Amino acid sequence: MRIAMISEHASPLAALGGVDAGGQNAHVAELSAALAADGHDLRIYTRRDGPDLPDVVPVGARVDVVHVPAGPAEPLPKDELLPHMGAFAAWMAEDWADHRPDVAHAHFWMSGLATVTAARAWDVPVVQTYHALGSVKRRHQGSADTSPPQRIGYERALGRAVDQIVVQCNDEIAELVRIGAPRSRMVLIPSGVNADRFNPDGPVAPRGDRPRILTVARLVERKGVEDLIQALRKVPRAELVVVGGPPAGELAGDPYARRLLAVADRCRVADRVRLVGGVAAHEMPAWYRSADVLAATPWYEPFGLTALEAMACGVPVVASAVGGLVDTVVDGVTGDLVPPRDPGTLALTLRRLLSDDNRRISYGAAAVDRAARSYAWPRVADRLTSTYQELVDARRGSEVAA
Repeated sequence: MRIAMISEHASPLAALGGVDAGGQNAHVAELSAALAADGHDLRIYTRRDGPDLPDVVPVGARVDVVHVPAGPAEPLPKDELLPHMGAFAAWMAEDWADHRPDVAHAHFWMSGLATVTAARAWDVPVVQTYHALGSVKRRHQGSADTSPPQRIGYERALGRAVDQIVVQCNDEIAELVRIGAPRSRMVLIPSGVNADRFNPDGPVAPRGDRPRILTVARLVERKGVEDLIQALRKVPRAELVVVGGPPAGELAGDPYARRLLAVADRCRVADRVRLVGGVAAHEMPAWYRSADVLAATPWYEPFGLTALEAMACGVPVVASAVGGLVDTVVDGVTGDLVPPRDPGTLALTLRRLLSDDNRRISYGAAAVDRAARSYAWPRVADRLTSTYQELVDARRGSEVAA
């Protein structure tokens, strides 16, 4: 099958940890690799954000990353990309004259707009994964939400225009129904984890004698790192290691990194907080393995890939009871769920878990099993392949009937 993946702002080639580079980038890269391993051919369309980028970058034998000229060839915040989606759609539609896909899978709402437009010219079925919803972002960020004002309306319209909506958790189903997307077009297929890379065996990042709480997150307020720093006051001896954000050499110039260090200083835990910065993807398993517990404490979270990666490495998780984390982390089995934005309860939960070796070992073993059985990428790719094939068969059947 020929599959087009559209990820307008989140290139699978980007370094993770930046403001607009995180779970979606990894999701598209890993999903494409798993589909290619099953014999499918993929072209991943992402916006050109640098003048020296090649037009096409082969990634393995069956995957090409295509840099689409849409807007200036420089990095732009994703919330400024909407005016360039028309050019993105037009260029992609022309490319499909030579590389027409059997199915197109759009990731994020702006990718969906471009994909639906291009697909009309070629009668290609469209699958949509939102990854995040404007209604949820606005609810939690309020006036700090920089999304285009049309976003929620476009997301509603997309739900009615595409052939299939792939949702990643049960919470997302409820949110989409609330904004008016048809439930009949939704299928629940979560994101996955590369169990070959993320597993308990392998190198471990250096650490000392202190119990280690690890969090892996972009350095933005909604990820809840400040809540973790405040909680650390009541978790004696433990250290908090924060992976994410710009590379270590650039942390001093990052405003939010400076803010986190100031919070640590006010809380008198600065000697137990370490900002690592962004690290290379291949180094992440070693960081997870070095942790006694992974803390994922966002205000809201469409899926929560870092919790799943930690689970695959045998690390118990303490997570906010929001979004996809409620599906991924089985409370009292693979970790503990806590209310978001509640440093007191977070501290109590972390303190109890770090003081109970048997519980941590039990959680870790259950976490590995759950990640491998329910979330390994080959299993996720098989489910998506079935979804794609049903759409392709239905489209071919309607062409024959006509």
